[in-house]
Amino acid sequence: AEQQKGSFFMAPLAAGRVRKRVGGGGGGLLHTAATPKGRRSLVRFSHATRSLRVKKSTSAHVGSGGERRGQGELRVVVAKASRDPEEVSRSVSVDEEVEDRQGLELSSAPTRNENWFRVVLAFLFPALGGLLFGYDIGATSGALVSLTNASTGGVPWYDLSTLQSGLVVSSSLFGALISSVAAFFVGDILGRRKEILLAAILYAIGVALEAGASSYPLLVAGRTIYGLGIGFAMHGAPAYIAETAPQQVRGLLVSLKEVLIVVGILLGYLASFLFVSKVEGWRSIYLLAAPVTAFLFAGMYWLPPSPRWLLLQSQPRAEVVSSLRKLRGPEVEEESLQSEVDVMESIAADAKGTSKGFGALLRKENLKPLLIGMSLMIFQ
Repeated sequence: AEQQKGSFFMAPLAAGRVRKRVGGGGGGLLHTAATPKGRRSLVRFSHATRSLRVKKSTSAHVGSGGERRGQGELRVVVAKASRDPEEVSRSVSVDEEVEDRQGLELSSAPTRNENWFRVVLAFLFPALGGLLFGYDIGATSGALVSLTNASTGGVPWYDLSTLQSGLVVSSSLFGALISSVAAFFVGDILGRRKEILLAAILYAIGVALEAGASSYPLLVAGRTIYGLGIGFAMHGAPAYIAETAPQQVRGLLVSLKEVLIVVGILLGYLASFLFVSKVEGWRSIYLLAAPVTAFLFAGMYWLPPSPRWLLLQSQPRAEVVSSLRKLRGPEVEEESLQSEVDVMESIAADAKGTSKGFGALLRKENLKPLLIGMSLMIFQ
């Protein structure tokens, strides 16, 4: 096929996947699939938008890089695309016969059967950080009632002032504020996985101090350290889930992380109901978070680093593929993993080329998402 800008070429393709370099030396790696036999599709490749649009097609498949854009249209991210602002248009006809007149490499589309058990684990373990955040919200009120009651407190310092009671409740939020700011600076250096592991360690230290506190200052210190874990967990967990989840369920899983926060609140209320009337029941209420903290640490220790984070850190491609294979399962074809990494490389290249910092929020293309996000926080 001739590589002339603005030209069209006709190519008979098999009902399989096409893998081809386009645009000469500066071109992109094209991953798409022919539509079923007898169907005709218009394929438009844009160097400026780094995308393909397959129109007038009833069926198409592009591995993990594709995003459905309404009826009969598929948008595909092209890895390593040229930055040429001009567009190169191609018209591709899919015939009944399987031919390769232009020397295109034709192969059957890779089978992608997700290992949903691994997908759930890669979601569940980081989401436990959110559950522990919710548990703290729900458990604190019951623990405070138990602690400040003369018959159930079990400590000589049970008679807390209004200010002291407020510090017990708010010290975890103060810790979360500190670690949230810190995560902005060290989050990309640590990586999502290490950030959540750090959160699990802080959770564990906080639980130990809370449940074993022999004085009021120790209790406040435990609450603050637990809050530090909340800040790191709430920064690392959504990013890890978004970067490791399969494209077709990514939004669902990120949203479900919020559901686990609410489940944690419910469990905190349940723990308060069970132990609030027992002597030193506040210790048991806090201690119930310990098993979940252990699961969080063990699960994140087993899970690999985020493949996208590895790319952003310029790690070898083999390491990225190995991480992705552990997330997707050994039964997933190598070609499918390579295709997914191609898409990640394109996104990572774009991310490295964009400006960062608070100033980027004020760019024209970011103002609308910024206002939507602020409005959600204000009105909820």
